[in-house]
Amino acid sequence: MKLATIIGTVFGVGYIRPAPGTWGSLVALPWAWLLHVLGGFPLLLLGVIAAFLKGWWATSKMTEGSDDHDPSEIVIDEVVGQWIALLPLSYAAWSNDIPVHVMWPGWIAAFALFRLFDIWKPWIIGWADRRGDALGVMLDDVIAGVFAAIGVMVLAAFSHGVLMG
Repeated sequence: MKLATIIGTVFGVGYIRPAPGTWGSLVALPWAWLLHVLGGFPLLLLGVIAAFLKGWWATSKMTEGSDDHDPSEIVIDEVVGQWIALLPLSYAAWSNDIPVHVMWPGWIAAFALFRLFDIWKPWIIGWADRRGDALGVMLDDVIAGVFAAIGVMVLAAFSHGVLMG
């Protein structure tokens, strides 16, 4: 298997059916936890950047000369987007020196919101997806991850500020 395929399919996870994007998002969760445990928020952020760059490269290689600019087996973009959705939780745990697993409701929200935005593709998420190139494949999930991260912060503020306050 070529390196681009290994990266793009996240070691073959993208071949799992049905819903390869959901499987890509699911596999991102334990990896995000591991990165956080090993190096906190800075390591997860570095992971996002590295996975984005490698994913962009792998996607461009895997789609070279093809009419399909976003084959379903490419799921590295879901990993990047899911990790972005988890960044607020990682930052809060890291900066307050608390175990990240105690924020499990936030992990569920991050997963659900990311999948929602990635599937629905509202506004600029859809614009990025319609670019029709490798950067667009990565960008739509980056933006969906940002939207999900904002949603996680809003839900946390509501939960801790309104419900707990």
